[in-house]
Amino acid sequence: MDAQTEAVMSEIFIIDDDPSVGAALSLVLSGEGYQVTSFVECDAFLHAARSRVPGCVLIDVHLPGCSGLDVLKKLDAQHYPAPILIISGRGDIPTAIDAIRNGALDFIEKPFDPAAVVTRVRHAIDAWQQGNREDSIVAPDFPGHERLTARERDVLERIASGASNKEAGRDLGISPRTIEVHRARIMEKLAAKNAADLMRIVLRGRRH
Repeated sequence: MDAQTEAVMSEIFIIDDDPSVGAALSLVLSGEGYQVTSFVECDAFLHAARSRVPGCVLIDVHLPGCSGLDVLKKLDAQHYPAPILIISGRGDIPTAIDAIRNGALDFIEKPFDPAAVVTRVRHAIDAWQQGNREDSIVAPDFPGHERLTARERDVLERIASGASNKEAGRDLGISPRTIEVHRARIMEKLAAKNAADLMRIVLRGRRH
């Protein structure tokens, strides 16, 4: 990785209209060597995010004039080449789940420990850079494979390998609860009746 690429990968975009949240996150992330660029409104963030790709993006659910979901859709987060974490209050969990369905990698609940956010960001970036496993046991062309997002395929690979939600989450840099959301989406998209049925559908060399 050259110096320019490394510099971009170490940049974190934060979009949050609460100055105290932005300041707290900037302080701890900067202290860990990340370059932090903060935004308080959607258009400026979207312009920057389309101009260059940071190492990670943190987006608050509630923003002036738009929502975190609006930002994800405008950014086409399903195909954005960096991990996106949504910041949500405890009452916003359904919204956070919608965010995952729209391309967010994971969500962070308020109130949060800023130091813990640093760990989540680091894990998200590391897992994102590792990408998909080359020694996949999942068939590349199982029925319905085109319906899954890249992140759902990552989760499916871990499920097929026998990982628990906690293990899969640790491997992918996301929370076990987010793994549960992805698992439910995978089951729904592939019309799998249960875990055994899912394995019959996706494992390499198997078919219905």
